[in-house]
Formats: sequence, structure tokens, C-alpha cells
Amino acid sequence: MNIERGNTVGIKQAFSDMLDDYKIDSKYKATIIKKLWLSIMGNTIASRTGKITLYNKKLKVKIESAPLKNELNLSKSKVLEVLEKELGKGVIEDIVFI
Repeated sequence: MNIERGNTVGIKQAFSDMLDDYKIDSKYKATIIKKLWLSIMGNTIASRTGKITLYNKKLKVKIESAPLKNELNLSKSKVLEVLEKELGKGVIEDIVFI
């Protein structure tokens, strides 16, 4: 983050620069997804969800119910669409239910 005296940047840009500098951008976005998961997917799915990780724009979601995992795999594009609506395009490119 190169901030010189007299050079001003907005809070949003400064925060984004800090996440990039410390290489924690994907961890931050994964945390945001975890917080939104209940409201996006509902209580039934959220209660059967384990670990959620984001790496190289690939979201990995541990599902503890085999039938639910199969159902989510069949509707992967819809889940991706809902997540993109909440988070913006380009944050997630693929979802893997494990």
C-alpha cells in the first residue's frame, strides 16, 4: 500500500489495498460468505453445512448430508447465481460441494 503524504484514498480503497497487501483477500471473502450463508441458503442447508473455504475463486463447501449434497450439485448454477447477486460477479467462479 503506497500512501504518500497529501495523497488521499477512500476507506473502501484503503481496505481493499490492505487485503491485497497482506494476501488475505480470499480469507476475508470466505468469512463474508460464511456470514451470509444462512440468509442465502436457509436454515435447512446451513445446519448441514460444515467448513466453507475460498481459494482461487473456487468455493468449497462441506455438506454433511449426501442427499443434500447431490441436490446442491444438481442446482449448482442457481447457487452460484444467488451468491454472485449477493457478492458481485468475479468473486466466485466455481462451487464444489464436498
